Amino acid sequence: MQLCLRSEQIIRLLLPTVPMLALVSCASESASRAELSSQRTELQSLRDENARLKRRIEQLESVPPGDLPISGSAGAANDPHEIPSLTVVKLKPKSDPAPKIAVAIAVVEPAPEQVEEILESPSDAPSRNQETGKASDAALEAEFAAAVAALKTGNVSGGIARLQRFAAENPRHAKADNALYFVGLGLMAEHDLEGAAAAFEKLLGAYPASDQVRDAMLKLGECRARLKNSRAARALYTQVVKKYPGSTAANEANQRLALLPP
Repeated sequence: MQLCLRSEQIIRLLLPTVPMLALVSCASESASRAELSSQRTELQSLRDENARLKRRIEQLESVPPGDLPISGSAGAANDPHEIPSLTVVKLKPKSDPAPKIAVAIAVVEPAPEQVEEILESPSDAPSRNQETGKASDAALEAEFAAAVAALKTGNVSGGIARLQRFAAENPRHAKADNALYFVGLGLMAEHDLEGAAAAFEKLLGAYPASDQVRDAMLKLGECRARLKNSRAARALYTQVVKKYPGSTAANEANQRLALLPP
């Protein structure tokens, strides 16, 4: 009798817990189903992404390399999943700048050992006007050019003679001052410093507005310096500096002044 009572008591105690166990079991089953559904959704999303990437790769492989879109385009910027294409950049090798080429040409006066005999052909003689007996301008230009060419090609004495005659016979010609200047250069090449100085002095006196004045003054100063007349050379160089400040001739005169003995 007592055993039956105890069994009934136990059953009564367990009856309230049965619904609770059923509820716990249902809750666990619902959570498992929700988690499984979430995993299935995530898996399907990954499959869709893989399929999309596969289609994109197939599209890129079918497009020629030259037609590939440039990275950073508007389409790529709008699509966060867009695969940026790589741009091939060809780099040129670094090259050093070309070395500077010296273009300055030194003026070399004719050397005295290059003196040759003057050779004049009938074609070299200037044509004359039958009425005035004077040579035409074209003939005078040709005569001047031939005389200068004689200096440059080594016929120094012949060129000097022709230029002296040109200056004496055509004092009003536009090249008369140039003729005297080249006469002075030729005489300096033959070491006739006195004769060269006389030619430069004649140029400075007769043609003060000539474009050869500053160079003639420098050459005359050089003649005076080589003739040991430092005082006259200093006066000429100083005059060039004062008369043509900032010019190439003035800079050269300053350099020559520094070389003169005190």
